[in-house]
Amino acid sequence: MIRALATRALEALVTLWLLVTLTFVLLRAAPGGPFDVERDVPPEIAANLAARFHLDEPLPVQYLRYLGQIARGDLGPSFQYPDFTVGELIRAGLPATLLTGSLALVLALALGTVAGAFAGWRAGGAADRAVTLGAAFGVSIPKFVAAPILILVFAVWLGWLPAGGWGEGRHVVLPVAALALPGIAVVTRLMRGSTIEVLSSDHVRAARARGIEGHDLFLRHVLRPAFAPVLAWTAPAMIAVLTGSTVVEQIFGIPGIGRYFVQGALNRDYTLVLGVALVAGLLIVVVNLVVDALRLWLDPRLRSG
Repeated sequence: MIRALATRALEALVTLWLLVTLTFVLLRAAPGGPFDVERDVPPEIAANLAARFHLDEPLPVQYLRYLGQIARGDLGPSFQYPDFTVGELIRAGLPATLLTGSLALVLALALGTVAGAFAGWRAGGAADRAVTLGAAFGVSIPKFVAAPILILVFAVWLGWLPAGGWGEGRHVVLPVAALALPGIAVVTRLMRGSTIEVLSSDHVRAARARGIEGHDLFLRHVLRPAFAPVLAWTAPAMIAVLTGSTVVEQIFGIPGIGRYFVQGALNRDYTLVLGVALVAGLLIVVVNLVVDALRLWLDPRLRSG
């Protein structure tokens, strides 16, 4: 198990390096630059700005310089926010992103697991059909559509919740719901199919032959193996939450790193985009490692393999 996790960690480091390299190349290949929005800047001032941020150096030199910086834990200065470093901006925005993302992930896992297990346990019935229809509807609605609908219903029509902003507990409700809705639908479908499959397995039939039924059968023999596919989904779900946060944070005005990523991309703030991409990739890698460890613990067949 330790050897397998060490291999995963090495693969994670290579993945982060490839992520930084690809992002660096794509940013530099895109038309425009971080200071192109400035108007009537004298050539000497433009040259001084380029020299200050080392943009006058050859691209290979800039790339190696940036790798050296991140190896020391320095994400560099922000081009568009000159009073802040990229690290300071990310530290300011990361709590909001982590809060909304983690709550959305927990909500998706909790509600989706319960709904999917119930539908699988009652497969073929009216409740199963209703849950399956609701899950199909949830999967088909993207976050950029769900968020305005939630604002329209709960903020405009009913007036129960604020349409945006940050700082109070009620500001979290609609963004978390918008992020969690697709996840709830996916977990429901995964858990339903997995529950039906486990119920037809040999060890469940053997348990029923010993007279185990009802809640005891589900909790002791069905839940743990049925949850394994949902646990494997957690890693790509983290990617979906982080990518979805860029849209949701813009819509609800949340000061998170997703919003900084969008602002940085629009303004060609190279270091800010690279820093956010690196931190997001690191979060995804850590979640992957944790999920791999939990899967090895849940499924002995993976350990033997």
